[in-house]
Amino acid sequence: MTQLTSSDADNLLLRTDRKTGIIGYGAYVPRYRLPGSEVSRVWTGGKGGSPVKEKSVAGLDEDVVTMSIEAARNALARAGIEPCELRAVWVGSESHPYAVKPSGTVVAEAIGASHNIQSGDWEFACKAGTEAMVAATALVGSGMAKYALAIGMDTAQGKPGDALEYTASSGGAAFVIGPAEEAAVLIEASYSYVSDTPDFWRRPEQKYPEHGQRFTGEPAYFKHVETAGRVMLQQMKRTPADYNYVVFHQPNPKFPQKAGATLGFTPEQIKPGLLVSTIGNTYAGASLIGLTAVLDIAKPGDKILMVSYGSGAGSDAFSLVVTDKITARRGLAPSTADYIARRTQIDYAMYTRFRDKIDMG
Repeated sequence: MTQLTSSDADNLLLRTDRKTGIIGYGAYVPRYRLPGSEVSRVWTGGKGGSPVKEKSVAGLDEDVVTMSIEAARNALARAGIEPCELRAVWVGSESHPYAVKPSGTVVAEAIGASHNIQSGDWEFACKAGTEAMVAATALVGSGMAKYALAIGMDTAQGKPGDALEYTASSGGAAFVIGPAEEAAVLIEASYSYVSDTPDFWRRPEQKYPEHGQRFTGEPAYFKHVETAGRVMLQQMKRTPADYNYVVFHQPNPKFPQKAGATLGFTPEQIKPGLLVSTIGNTYAGASLIGLTAVLDIAKPGDKILMVSYGSGAGSDAFSLVVTDKITARRGLAPSTADYIARRTQIDYAMYTRFRDKIDMG
């Protein structure tokens, strides 16, 4: 990568004239858990182990819309605003329940938002949620809106027997973006890095996505995540030591730890955001729900670097600062750890029923 010079500063970061921040945040994780040992038992006879202990699985009555509604209600409760004050409701996902019909409008109606809003869906594989966050920040930062809601949510889509089936899980998070003076978390800047890297894809009418095996690591995940993180540090004129926490997209526990170590972050800075990896890769919600886990424990003044990743490929990096408003708002909705602790174990047969993996046609 070409090294940036001092004259490049302020050219690459996405900043708004009007300062913005996260007013409220909320996570949602379904209670059902499929142990990795169950996938291994069915497909490898128990050999080879699993990259995660278990993964969260959406129930028969859950999808991206219903889970987004729950996360949005949690975010609104922490924000302390009425749903009708929102001027945008955006849902980022790669598993929207409809091919043609927005999830955003259903969510907006269910939470009681006004009809006089922007609403729709975002797609960019696993960084669809942070795409929605960038757009919400821009809308509020431009003065076009006071509040906007950005959601990242997904359900498991792994092909039976594929490596993804161990980690492709369900869940996500929602964020109310608003003016800085009301923020529990200030958004200092964001930065996006993208390229045409086809490491993961799904054609129309294709039921399950395909992936490029080890190609998904290099040159896909690591190139984009590490570049986005490195550029953010350079442009902010900071080092890893200036941040209390760092949150990366979590397709598995190893990738974010490796990326963090390469950039110079310590295990102590990385570990709190890895809580979500205990229940698999929630796709569009993976980095966002990792951020909610950190916000549940962060102190006023703490700095957080978040870097998402989406196949195809790209990363969004955010530099965040926690304010003194965070403490009073935490207890207004369930914590991420609460959702992860709430669990009902299922076997592989129940998983195939929940995720409609048996063709009854």
